[in-house]
Amino acid sequence: MPSRDEILHAKILVVDDSADNVELMLEILREAGYTDVSSTMLPEQVCPLHRQHCYDLILLDLQMPGLNGFQVMKGLKEIEQGGYLPVLALTAQPSFKIAALEAGARDFISKPFDLMEVHKRIHNMLEVRLLYKELAQYSRQQQELALHDPLTGLPNRRLLEDRIATVLQHATRQQNKVAVMYLDLDGFKSINDTHGHAYGDEILKQVAQRLVGCSRKEDTVARVGGDEFVIVMGNISHVGDTQEPSAKLIEAVSQPYLVNGLTLNLSTSIGIGMFPDDADEVASVIAVADSALYEAKRSGKNRCCTAQMVRKQPAPQHALSTTTA
Repeated sequence: MPSRDEILHAKILVVDDSADNVELMLEILREAGYTDVSSTMLPEQVCPLHRQHCYDLILLDLQMPGLNGFQVMKGLKEIEQGGYLPVLALTAQPSFKIAALEAGARDFISKPFDLMEVHKRIHNMLEVRLLYKELAQYSRQQQELALHDPLTGLPNRRLLEDRIATVLQHATRQQNKVAVMYLDLDGFKSINDTHGHAYGDEILKQVAQRLVGCSRKEDTVARVGGDEFVIVMGNISHVGDTQEPSAKLIEAVSQPYLVNGLTLNLSTSIGIGMFPDDADEVASVIAVADSALYEAKRSGKNRCCTAQMVRKQPAPQHALSTTTA
């Protein structure tokens, strides 16, 4: 539950076309200890102000010239789509009370004001509003955790597949290509076995930072499990566009790692699948890249292999023609 201090520091906006009513409400709020209170006598300012400040409570007079309170609430609903409309309606008309609730207000205060009623309704509404915001934030955090790897912060396989689907759709419209680069760390198991998982975890975090640093802002870098990563490159013309990026990745991963005073070394192997050349669906393009990665590992590691190289390979017992760092 929100604390008393959180409630008293909530953002409040008073909206009334009467200067006397505004001053009275401001005085009531300040005497009660509320510290972040503002006001306007212009109803057309309410929506722009709420977009800017995201108020926790709007004390809204229903009878105003120009835009009335009901019209203001209609605009606020567009800002708070699917959310909690933080409006406490102020009205001297008994018939407006139910209408205000039907229009989206969470509660109402009758004019002339009863001081105890004002305090209680404001406190109760702020308590609910702040609790709603806490729950919404928690929900966003849970969603973020469900879509990202907790160790590296990179997108996980679930989010990766959504990102690939979006990039493939864009590539189809723009008539260009997409590269899916599947990476596996050479020598990672040895580090884990020799030094323990804490060292391995630190290596994975450093690798993630290096991969992001070598990639374009528009590329997706994901960890799909263990020591496996995937990078999605959109808006490219042909498989040759992946040669320089893959070489940079191999070089970056191969640089020494300093963990707790120890210098550790490993490398990476990369398999590349191209859309639409090698596959035309999300799962299949990932599978093609994974197969190319297997060939890169089998033919010596610390290198890149494309699906096209795999197809050109004359016989499985011969070494592939690969690109090495």
